[in-house]
Amino acid sequence: MLAPAPRPPGSLAVRCSRALLSPRSRLSLLAVLLLSAATLVVLYEPQRMLASGWPPHSGGAGAVLLFGLAYGVCAAAFVPRPVLNLAAGALFGAAAGLTGALAGTVLGAGIAFTLGRFLGQDALRPLVRGRWLTAADGQLSRHGFRSMLAIRLFPGVPFAAANYCAAVSRMRYVPFLVATALGSVPNTAAYVVAGAQAGEPGSPAFLFSAGFIVLSGLGGAVVAWRKRHGLRAAARTPAPDPERVREPALP
Repeated sequence: MLAPAPRPPGSLAVRCSRALLSPRSRLSLLAVLLLSAATLVVLYEPQRMLASGWPPHSGGAGAVLLFGLAYGVCAAAFVPRPVLNLAAGALFGAAAGLTGALAGTVLGAGIAFTLGRFLGQDALRPLVRGRWLTAADGQLSRHGFRSMLAIRLFPGVPFAAANYCAAVSRMRYVPFLVATALGSVPNTAAYVVAGAQAGEPGSPAFLFSAGFIVLSGLGGAVVAWRKRHGLRAAARTPAPDPERVREPALP
């Protein structure tokens, strides 16, 4: 019997696989996933299920773990984190609620970062050409940990936007997750405590949490304003010309 002839490199199967794995195809898949997630959030409002539809008298480490998993999926699907944090405090109290909320925050950030890195980075990086985009990309790429830590500490940048901007940049995975975990503690704790004390709005814990939320929001606005001027100055600085920067001749 004659052996089947090998398919030429330019066969239909090879061309189809290359087209499906191309940067534009992966970016289109990411857009479909994000649009579907946003549509499901609008239609079904999973945050209500987490806030009021949770099984009554559910507690323990298993319930906190399950809530953290649901929190992470919802956070990656654009459910507002303040609502999830308030629900965590109302359901589990301050300590257990903070644990579940932080675990869900890191999980949601990791899901979004992974999707953005593998599905969107190759297609979006060539589009980073403007001065503002180049300056922001350079800040995240060179000083990823401290930049993401500042973004998480001072609210103002939406959670999903920060995740996908970091994914498109050259920021590494571990610094992104560590900065997210550390920087999210203060504001997450404030919302969780406020949710745990929602039945007593006049209690010192609730008033302290509400005041911290307001002050952190104002601080975030100030930091964002200063960063805006820093990025503007970086964008105005011309990049060195590679033709002019040459190594000195050896004697």
